[in-house]
Amino acid sequence: MASSDDTVNQEQGFLSHLIELRDRLLKMVLSVTVLFIVLFPFRDRVYSALAEPLSRFLPEGTEMIAYEVASPFLIPVKLALMLSVFLAIPFLLYQIWAFVAPGLYSHEKRLVAPLLASSTLLFYCGVAFAYFVVFPLVFKFFINVAPDGVQVSPDIARYLDFVITIFFAFGIAFEVPVATVLLVVTGVTTPEKLRKMRPYVFVGAFIIGMFLTPPDVISQILLAVPMWLLFEVGVILSSRFKLWVKEASDAREQMIESESSNDAEMEADMLEQKADDANDTSSTKNAADKKPSTPAAGSYRNSLTDHIDDIDPGDGGP
Repeated sequence: MASSDDTVNQEQGFLSHLIELRDRLLKMVLSVTVLFIVLFPFRDRVYSALAEPLSRFLPEGTEMIAYEVASPFLIPVKLALMLSVFLAIPFLLYQIWAFVAPGLYSHEKRLVAPLLASSTLLFYCGVAFAYFVVFPLVFKFFINVAPDGVQVSPDIARYLDFVITIFFAFGIAFEVPVATVLLVVTGVTTPEKLRKMRPYVFVGAFIIGMFLTPPDVISQILLAVPMWLLFEVGVILSSRFKLWVKEASDAREQMIESESSNDAEMEADMLEQKADDANDTSSTKNAADKKPSTPAAGSYRNSLTDHIDDIDPGDGGP
């Protein structure tokens, strides 16, 4: 049963973690708030830049429209807030990393840190690919296939929802190499098994593209093909990192064995200490039993023979 001191220490440790978590969450919120304050005066320019891939293909004299009364103000503000979170992702991930890093082993830190950095970079690459490659092709196709007599004037709120969906779809799709490496690192699969799964991955990429993209063939193909190619990149990287993964696994096993041996040594030391304490107690007791007793009344110690000679109390002495 834990003592009161142990309970107090556990509560203090739990409270310290809560305080650290609160501080890091406040830093994350503060970073997003600062970026939002900076971007707020430029919210209209930001939305114009986001709408540029569509605006360039609109017929002359046609502009985007707003159905809702508050949309001209709220939609740019919403975009500025989303962009603030998007730009703050590296700092947000760093705060998460700084919170969990003290609880990781050194070999785990060597694996997690590059994976976080690469996942952030790949997410940005996916968003950039969607903006510079996917949007021009998709919007050009949609406008060119519009029937005669139909004026294409997209709503700004619907357009924002569309592009945000595409951004997240391509950003997540570009995380395939990281997911592949993680599967190999955690021992779920091996590069050899992943190579055998290529036909299934190819079909699965098109199925995922069908669910993550709007109902058109172009965006589905533009998402599925990069996912499949990135899967191949992940297989190559996992093969290259196979030795690194093995070293990390060996380091983890050595760490577990070292902790087990340390626990065994501590337990042996405690048993030895208890045995020594028991021996010391027994020796003290034996010494106390061997100590000469105090002469009783009516006896004296003979200095020549060192014996206690009994005398008759009625004699009155020698």
